[in-house]
Amino acid sequence: MLIKIVLSMFLGILFYGHYPLVAGAQPVVFIQIKGEIDNSQVALVHRAMAEAESLDAKAIMIEIDTFGGLVDSAVKIRDMISQTPIETICYIKNRAWSAGALIAISHKHIAIAPGGSIGAAEPIPTTEKTVAALKAEFAATANKSGRNVKVAEAMVDKTVGFPGYAEPGQILALTDYQAKEVGYADFIAADREEVLSYYGLAENERREYQIGWSERFAGWLSDPTVKSLLLSVIFLAVFTEIKTAGLGVAAFTGLVAALLFFGSQWLTGLAGWLELILFISGALLILIELFVPGFGFWGISGASCILVSLFLTLGGNGSALATLSMSLIVAIIIFLVVLKYLPTSKLWTKLTLADAETKEHGFSSSADYTSYIGKEGVVITLLRPAGMVDIEGVHLDVISEGQYIEPGVRVKVVSCNGSRILVRRV
Repeated sequence: MLIKIVLSMFLGILFYGHYPLVAGAQPVVFIQIKGEIDNSQVALVHRAMAEAESLDAKAIMIEIDTFGGLVDSAVKIRDMISQTPIETICYIKNRAWSAGALIAISHKHIAIAPGGSIGAAEPIPTTEKTVAALKAEFAATANKSGRNVKVAEAMVDKTVGFPGYAEPGQILALTDYQAKEVGYADFIAADREEVLSYYGLAENERREYQIGWSERFAGWLSDPTVKSLLLSVIFLAVFTEIKTAGLGVAAFTGLVAALLFFGSQWLTGLAGWLELILFISGALLILIELFVPGFGFWGISGASCILVSLFLTLGGNGSALATLSMSLIVAIIIFLVVLKYLPTSKLWTKLTLADAETKEHGFSSSADYTSYIGKEGVVITLLRPAGMVDIEGVHLDVISEGQYIEPGVRVKVVSCNGSRILVRRV
């Protein structure tokens, strides 16, 4: 037992820089969201909330200070906050604007610092579509947390306005006391300690989470361009491994790209066990195909598993399909460019035609009928204008110059173009 406790303390210091909390202490988990909202923040919140649930935390308190950021990242964080069974508190230290406002109003409780503000969430670019979509997100979030929906809508759509706070044509942003007046803040708190005291959490253990290198790296890997590049590397590795089976370089490169891709999506909460198991199963099935005679069930099943896992990890929507398609096209183009420099595997020889039917070996794409030019024959079937004639005992498919020619009439071959034989009435 003593060894277990010492080991837990060592791991806590190694990975988190402090001692692990005593089991059953019901800590308060602090998460700092500062600066631009992006996928790094998503990874941070995902990790902190997962550990908060495993620790049976008493409450999760997000301290926010942001001008905004990526809406899709804010929506992911909003979803995690809305779905957690743990009590959530937002402390607006200075401001929660734009995407930050969506995160703030998803909490059950909100406290705001003196001089703080919330709102100003008009999307950029400001089109009818983007405004309508974001307004719906704000309204649904406010409704779920029990707040005035009209206030949330006025933060996004300047045509709405909110009497006494923003005229139609002005976007709504609330100061500290205004937020308290309209129910978008429980009270105004000078610091974190005052927030904890207000909610009866001053005596609870505390654990704090800030963005580290792993979250920043995961955020960078989650950039759409980087994700698309990693997918292209994965596809290219599969093609190359089929072409050069046995070398292992392509397989190793693809494995590294897959680890980076799935690792970043795992840290941001977008990939789960299902997607990972599907990808690993697909890779194993393709590996089996490389050593089992015949191309069929194993290879097709493996490729399908990989594509489905990538599709689900990217979100399983139209955007995911577009990203997959673009990455696949890029991989195919690169593969075709380097194809002639790659050695050939046994599987590749089964998938491709190695021999060519060349003219030097006596092959031709069509028969040569030029020897019939000038010869005469008899029409066998009605030419209208195509039909059949008999020339020196050989039945040939021909075409007239446009007119109908009855059977029994003599005709003469006037030209040949490939397999097309043109005849004229004699």
